[in-house]
Amino acid sequence: MSKHQKRLSVPNSWPVERKTATFTVKAGAGPHGESGVPLLIVLRDVLGYADNRKEARYALNEDNVLINGKAVSDEERPVGMFDIMAFTEREEYYRVFPGEGGRLALTAIEADAAESKLGKIATKTNVAGGDVQLGLHDGETLIVEDGDQYSGGDSVVVDNETSEVIAHFEYEEGALVTAVDGAHAGEIGTVDEIQVTPGSAQNNVLVEQDEGEGFETVEEYVVVIDENFTGDDE
Repeated sequence: MSKHQKRLSVPNSWPVERKTATFTVKAGAGPHGESGVPLLIVLRDVLGYADNRKEARYALNEDNVLINGKAVSDEERPVGMFDIMAFTEREEYYRVFPGEGGRLALTAIEADAAESKLGKIATKTNVAGGDVQLGLHDGETLIVEDGDQYSGGDSVVVDNETSEVIAHFEYEEGALVTAVDGAHAGEIGTVDEIQVTPGSAQNNVLVEQDEGEGFETVEEYVVVIDENFTGDDE
């Protein structure tokens, strides 16, 4: 199987120029599905820390590049929304955040903010023993004891070392959210109304903003965040 991907057909979330060359690296198996961006693209095209695959491999073999607290050695490992990237030797820390047009962008954060990551609850399943398994947007699964408090669409903050939930934000009217896809990707506001759509169609979400006209999007594109996210972003 080819390890190359045509630039013209990459997902919109990939931060690459489409007309500078014919091919780019293909994402390997891992989290985030088709929207995941290969780590090589982040190191080479976004940060400029490597000029080619060979240099990227050398840097990764030093175990100085961490994603969600774990050292990564595979340059094709997918990176996606809300991942935490740490460059320990440089003492640089970034959160992957949705940018304008849905492209993933890196937001510089402090070292303590890099100790945990945000996840949107995509699935909730009862498991043996009475516990509940939460499936997050990036494919990670968590076992929690008090599952009644969690609902699909909520967000949780997970400690990168222990995988424990250290904060929980409910998806409800009044919640602070960001759009992660669609025409309003990267915009932040407060949920004004959740319009329930009968049948299998997605619910609509009306979001109001202190500065701006607000926007409307589908429920799938909305992720609940914490005010600390906007503070770190600054």
